[in-house]
Amino acid sequence: MHLRNRKKTNREVSLYDPIGVDREGNEISLVDVLGTDPEVVADQVEVLVVIEWVRNFVQSLTQKEKMVLDLRFGLNGHPRMTQRDIARHLNISRSYVSRIEKRAVRKILRELGSSDRMPQ
Repeated sequence: MHLRNRKKTNREVSLYDPIGVDREGNEISLVDVLGTDPEVVADQVEVLVVIEWVRNFVQSLTQKEKMVLDLRFGLNGHPRMTQRDIARHLNISRSYVSRIEKRAVRKILRELGSSDRMPQ
């Protein structure tokens, strides 16, 4: 069992793991090679991890809820739209768009609150 778990993490690499040495013999890490402030790189990676983590929760939404959130918040390449524009686009009332949006956000918040799968 330990070997299977180890196999899953075999390809994981830390930004701070040494990848070689420079001319003076100092260890070089991946974050050094990226050529930017290490804190910025770490923050960007953390944001990407959190986005992927939230994306997993969005999978529990209905197609209509996903569509409303995509259009409302400009996700997945869609332009941001007002509730009124979404209502026209989907041929439904603005108040129905509002209810769908609120229901979807509540579902995500409930999932996030009940989850102990916080990103590491």
